Amino acid sequence: MIRPICIVLLILFCLVATVGRAQAQTLEPRAYANIPVGMNFLLVGYQRSEGALLFDPAVPITDANADIDMGLFAYVHALDVAGKSAKVGVLLPYASLYADGYLNGNFLTRETDGVADPAFYYSMNFYGAPALSLKDFKDYQQDTIVGFTLKLTAPLGVYESDKLINIGTNRWSFEPGLGVSQAIGNWTLEASAAAVIYTDNNDFDNGKIRQQDAIYSTQFHVIYSFPRNIWAAVSATYYTGGQTSIDGVAKDDLQQNWRTGFTLSLPVNRYHSIKLFGSSGVSTRTGTDYDALAIAWQYRWGGGI
Repeated sequence: MIRPICIVLLILFCLVATVGRAQAQTLEPRAYANIPVGMNFLLVGYQRSEGALLFDPAVPITDANADIDMGLFAYVHALDVAGKSAKVGVLLPYASLYADGYLNGNFLTRETDGVADPAFYYSMNFYGAPALSLKDFKDYQQDTIVGFTLKLTAPLGVYESDKLINIGTNRWSFEPGLGVSQAIGNWTLEASAAAVIYTDNNDFDNGKIRQQDAIYSTQFHVIYSFPRNIWAAVSATYYTGGQTSIDGVAKDDLQQNWRTGFTLSLPVNRYHSIKLFGSSGVSTRTGTDYDALAIAWQYRWGGGI
């Protein structure tokens, strides 16, 4: 019986002083798992994030907090590329954001909602995960998998240049990553590294130019497979970098943060599954010190299932 693969591509906001997005915070266990060629995955999810905003000490903002409700719609397709297993996908998020805090002693709030920046994904396993039909996949046993991912985020989200906190980012980002997955009985150990590279936001705070250095991240996952195709994962990520500048003036907002998380995948039947996800900050220098909980429903079809 084929193990249901429940892929949740969750984008978590990093609301720093200039409120950019740091995809390096996303925890994604089983990102390199092999799946039969031709299968499709449709996912609908909801995520709630709450936490404090930690700013550049030179910025006169204190006691800042943000609540984000995010709806997620994602599609993933498995394909054969030169005999290797690969996936393409798209994520379409919609967010509602509320933030408050003190600016120079004055209490201010920001409330907005709308479409967030969509993300487009491509991944390929170039070692240990051949492209297989559903029939051949029944005899496949994972050992070591090595692969890479590419993610492109487009500046199509709601953005107001006269606001410091926005849902959209008004810039492109590009994230290449490399990962390895090792199966040991019912256990799977995974590690990956990635870098998020940003273009400039040329209309920040009424026409200023905001630049951000790349954010570099590592992720570690320990996954256990239970009977009835249930699996659970405990994860951790460390990311650093991301220092920003406004019109060439550097900010003291270098990120050096740790997060941990858990994931639980529960198959309902051959076509449907549910995933529960949570994460929390362990150590945060700047950015968001938040907690997040999410639930997602997935439907899969195609590939001869």
